[in-house]
Amino acid sequence: MTTCDVCGTQTNMPYHCKHCGGTFCSEHRLPENHDCPGLDDWGDPDGVFDSGFDESVTTGSGSTTSSSTSTLNRLKPDTGPGGVLGYFRGNMTYVFLILMAVTFFAQELFKAFFVEFRVAPSGGVYTTTPEMFDLYRSIFTLQPGHPEYVWTWVTSIFAHGGVSHIVVNGIVIFFFGRLVEQYIGSRDFTLLFLGSGVLAGLGQIAIMLFQSDASGVLGASGAALAIMGVLTVLNPDLRVYLYFIFPVPIWVLTIGLVAINVLGIFGTGGGGVANVAHLVGLAIGLAYGQRVRSQIRVPNQLQFGGGPGGPGGPGGPGRRRGPF
Repeated sequence: MTTCDVCGTQTNMPYHCKHCGGTFCSEHRLPENHDCPGLDDWGDPDGVFDSGFDESVTTGSGSTTSSSTSTLNRLKPDTGPGGVLGYFRGNMTYVFLILMAVTFFAQELFKAFFVEFRVAPSGGVYTTTPEMFDLYRSIFTLQPGHPEYVWTWVTSIFAHGGVSHIVVNGIVIFFFGRLVEQYIGSRDFTLLFLGSGVLAGLGQIAIMLFQSDASGVLGASGAALAIMGVLTVLNPDLRVYLYFIFPVPIWVLTIGLVAINVLGIFGTGGGGVANVAHLVGLAIGLAYGQRVRSQIRVPNQLQFGGGPGGPGGPGGPGRRRGPF
């Protein structure tokens, strides 16, 4: 069965729009019922039928305007079948997973060629090349001492502190992200993922500034927990297999993660965990889920298996704090 891009209804006889490349149920198959971008072209015959090679073909006094409109239409991103951006439609979950993998690989290459890490007697980590270490942090880590490095607002979402860190976050995003993207669409999913990731990181370094903590934060757990928050509102009885074994409703898992991270803020949880980032991401997801709840139809019988401990087991997906 296929899911309608507008209402999320499962349908055995989907309609594929040749103008925008979307898949729709019978109720939304007409272009005007799914806000098809092709409607803009239909109102401009020159933009649709004019090949653009014969400049002698004009429409009177409006020829310049028609030609300009036709050119702009040809320059618009093509999200339909065969267009480059069409491949991203419905696949942004995988795009973000690939970006996470590529960024982590870049981190490892940077450390292998430019930075030498050693364990200090105190248990901390230091490097024999402090200039390169600072450069590494300025690329991949959102730091409370340098919030003006705006690129790290984004790069820190895709960077991770180790193999287990990226694997756990990747499991959550892979399983839960696909569902949320189906429910809200690829465009809104992209905005949710990036927006929650940025705000979660900024929330964490705000607390670090208050605590005089200069370590920094990185990881995609803020976005992962935002995804989980959306699912908690839209489908609270969604079955998640804790550690791939124990079935629990997602709302129970969410409450458990809130408790763990609140305790972590007061120093009773595991060290090195960005608890504030977790809670900010989850709060954004819950708020967004409430906002779109009445607009989305979710199958009641859907059951799903998540990653270990849902999003990362005890402690959540683990947007990590530390020297990196």
